[in-house]
Amino acid sequence: MAWRRAAWALLVVFGLSVALAARQAEQSLLVTPLTRDGKVLVSFTLNDAFSDDVRTAIHSGTSISFIYEVELKRSSTLWLDRTMNTAVVTAAVRFDNLTRRYYVTRLIDGRIEGTDTYEREEDVQRKLTAFEKLPLFSSGTLEPNAEYYLRVRAHTSPRNAAFVWPWASHEVAGHVKFTFIR
Repeated sequence: MAWRRAAWALLVVFGLSVALAARQAEQSLLVTPLTRDGKVLVSFTLNDAFSDDVRTAIHSGTSISFIYEVELKRSSTLWLDRTMNTAVVTAAVRFDNLTRRYYVTRLIDGRIEGTDTYEREEDVQRKLTAFEKLPLFSSGTLEPNAEYYLRVRAHTSPRNAAFVWPWASHEVAGHVKFTFIR
C-alpha cells in the first residue's frame, strides 16, 4: 500500500515538472556577446513575454518593469565560477489611458538611458524585451584566450501582483559562453 502512495506521489511530481517545463519552453532568453573597442557588448531578447495577463496589467495603468540581471562570469574547474562583473538593465512601461500612449523608460544600473513615447503595442514590446549591443562591461580585465560566459536572468516587477506572470517562479534565464580573443 505504501508503494502505491509513493508511486502516485512520484507520478504527480513528474506531471507537474513536465507541465512546468512545457511552460518554460515557450519562453526563451537569447543572449549574444560581442567584444569590441575595449567593451563587452551584450545583446539579448526575451521571447514570448507578453501574455494576456501582462497586457491587462499594462493597460490597467500599472507601471510594469522588466528587470534583466546580467552577469559576466569566468568558468572555474575546481571551485565556484568567478563573477567578473554585473549589471542591471530595466525597461519600464506606463500606459496613459487618457492619451492612449505608452511611456517607456530604459535604465542601466539605475541611470536613465532613454525615455520614449509610443502609440503601438508592438513597438513597446520590442523596446521592453529586445536590447542590442549594450556596452555593459569593460574587456580590460579579461584574460586573452580564456572562456567566459554571460548569464541574463529576467523577471517582472511588481512580482506580487494578482496577475499570473508569463514564467514560472517569476524568472527566465539565458546564458552563452564565449572565448575572449584580444
